[in-house]
Amino acid sequence: MEPQLEEIYEFIRMALRSVGAEVTSPWFYFQFGLILIGAGIAHLAAVSLRSRVDLTSVAMGWPAAFRLGLRVLVRDAGFGFFAGLMAMTRVAMVASTWPSRSYLLVVAANLAAAWLLIRLATSLIRNDTAVKLVSITAWCVAALSILGLLDQVTAALDSLAISFGGHRLSLLLAIKVSALLAFALWLANVAGNFVDARISTLNDLTPSVQALTSKLVRILFICLAVVIVLAAAGVDLSALAIFSGAIGVGIGFGLQKIVGNFVSGVILLADKSVKPGDIVTIGDSHGQVRAMNTRYISVTGNDGREFLIPNEKLVTERVVNWTYYDTNTRIDVTFSTSYEADPRRICEIAARIAKATPRVATVKPPTCSIVEFGEHSMRFSLSFWITDPEKGMGNVRSQVMLALWETFRIEAAADTTYPIRDIRIDEAPAAAPAVEAHLR
Repeated sequence: MEPQLEEIYEFIRMALRSVGAEVTSPWFYFQFGLILIGAGIAHLAAVSLRSRVDLTSVAMGWPAAFRLGLRVLVRDAGFGFFAGLMAMTRVAMVASTWPSRSYLLVVAANLAAAWLLIRLATSLIRNDTAVKLVSITAWCVAALSILGLLDQVTAALDSLAISFGGHRLSLLLAIKVSALLAFALWLANVAGNFVDARISTLNDLTPSVQALTSKLVRILFICLAVVIVLAAAGVDLSALAIFSGAIGVGIGFGLQKIVGNFVSGVILLADKSVKPGDIVTIGDSHGQVRAMNTRYISVTGNDGREFLIPNEKLVTERVVNWTYYDTNTRIDVTFSTSYEADPRRICEIAARIAKATPRVATVKPPTCSIVEFGEHSMRFSLSFWITDPEKGMGNVRSQVMLALWETFRIEAAADTTYPIRDIRIDEAPAAAPAVEAHLR
């Protein structure tokens, strides 16, 4: 057995004997009772404080960090009251008895104060899961330090290690790297959000260039965070070279689609063929591009549905971009009239109706033309333009068609009804009886 492990086991045996001796002492139960009483009083005081303090009115106008800190102080005020009560009880106990008879009160006060300080420090983190994970981990480390067990636990974790290729990987190193990496990635995310906010204010950059720059800066921050953490933890970066072959094979086989979508996303952001805010039609999906990510784009349809379309599909398949050069979009409406109507007057009326419809652009006037002489009617095509296709195209087409129907009915300029056909089927005469030929 290694010397470090023997020292750890010996420390654990001594600690267990010490705990066993303390449990048999009546002062242990006396302190435990004081802790329970103090916890009850602190809880009642915290409930009374929360019912009397209105955070909205008190913290109005304060900076965001101070508002979050005040919210934590009021919500976890019970720990502060408990730590204060235990500290005052400790002072009274030391003045009247031996200090060794009130050590448990000091431990309880320090643990409560450590939790309150940790909650204040983590109040700036917006993710609830991350707050709980960081708070519990930090409090466990603080508790080990308060109890005097941090060095022994650290030595035990460091003794659990494996060696390969001249490198030593211990459980302690893995925990340190994981904690530092999580903190560094959080800082990289905060920095990325800050850069995104600043880039979005640069009006001289197109939306696609803004999105591309934001993605590249965020990826750069993440790569820097990983490299800095590994270097700070003492990890030899040259040891990671042995994994490059496996990563290359994984990219070639398992991650082929992911890499393809990532490269396609970079191409789309660079050539600006599709950018946020465009109205696109991709297969059966039609809507407005809301966001462009490294793997897919988000297209919002007129019915509120979100279509998540892989970037590779936009590069390899046909894409209809209604607002590629500008937002001017043409809409065609076809209708039919009887031969009794004057086609020239029909064209004039249809163009006038489209021009009077809201949202129809006046830069390019509406045009109407006859396109076909059908069997029972003449067919017309009405074309007009709109400048805001993101507000919908079907609703404008419907308004124009309703206005055409109402105007033709009122002015009797055209008969838009179709002829009615009556089909009569007469019963066929009974078939003559078959003549059978018999060979004699």
